[in-house]
Amino acid sequence: MTKKTILNQKSLDFLEKYLNNAAPTGYEWEGQKIWMDYLKPYVDSFITDTYGSAVGVINPDAKYKVVIEGHADEISWYVNYIADNGLIYVIRNGGSDHQIAPSKIVDIHTKKGIVKGVFGWPAIHTRNRAKEEPPKPDNIFIDCGCSSKEEIEKLGIHVGCVITYPDTFHILNDNKFVCRALDNRMGGFMIAEVARLLHENNIKLPFGLYITNSVQEEIGLRGAQMITETIKPNVAIVTDVTHDTTTPMIDKKKEGHLELGKGPVVAYAPAVQQKLRDLIIDAAESNNIPFQRSALSRATGTDTDAFAYSNGGVASALISLPLRYMHTTVEMVHREDVENVIRMIYESLLKIKNGDSFSYFE
Repeated sequence: MTKKTILNQKSLDFLEKYLNNAAPTGYEWEGQKIWMDYLKPYVDSFITDTYGSAVGVINPDAKYKVVIEGHADEISWYVNYIADNGLIYVIRNGGSDHQIAPSKIVDIHTKKGIVKGVFGWPAIHTRNRAKEEPPKPDNIFIDCGCSSKEEIEKLGIHVGCVITYPDTFHILNDNKFVCRALDNRMGGFMIAEVARLLHENNIKLPFGLYITNSVQEEIGLRGAQMITETIKPNVAIVTDVTHDTTTPMIDKKKEGHLELGKGPVVAYAPAVQQKLRDLIIDAAESNNIPFQRSALSRATGTDTDAFAYSNGGVASALISLPLRYMHTTVEMVHREDVENVIRMIYESLLKIKNGDSFSYFE
């Protein structure tokens, strides 16, 4: 594929609709329906499972199976306790950042629909500056404008209701995509674009391709653990986000040097199968796709781990999208990085041969 703008207006319209829809961990199905509707023209069939993972399949009858994967869920909160005065206390659903909560507007999801609220916080005038208490999971609270527990319950709010942020998609400086939940609905978006390009370029793959949007990654890779046992793939190329480490207060000696606009990030970790990674790097270099490298020690912390260690071992690799401000409502990625992740996965698929074992002993 020659280097050119990959994303078209239809792609961007899908991305905006997909991101703006709330899909908290355990409640991903509405987002999955949007994703499947977009993917439908480019695949032969779909697989779904009990918990909501969705897979678009090309060549479903092929015995050799390749997965490209992202995850569909976003971090959120649960209603944990409703005080007599009508204030709501929360617990995490995934790795929600308590420090960004104060002054944020929230959507509380109930059977009656969305109820609005705000994470309140004492005014600066009233706080003891000598003993400033920071936001913590046990002291942040939501105010829905009610004065009693009974009022809250009349709105349909109860313990266990899930809470998301309503922040929507926008573009900064023409090339920075900003939204909550780019981690990792960008992954689902990018693998869908790979499927689109294969279809538009009339590529006939010699294997079955499973475009996989897993659920429940944010609470322990659970969706990937389930769906890999259903698919039983031979190869898995996973895409997720990683940190842009050039922003303030990040130690590059610890986190490495990774930067927006410098290309996808290829992971080095025990779960990453080296021959598959070499194939991906060769695909990038032979097609002039810029990329960065990252070392991840014991585990990648992504669905790569779930695929790699399943089914007796699956050749797996991780291609990450650099992102700023992870697990906030202003996550940011670079459009060129998005396009280059898509190109890297696409070109890597063209190099995989039917029956490749990626064995070190052949």
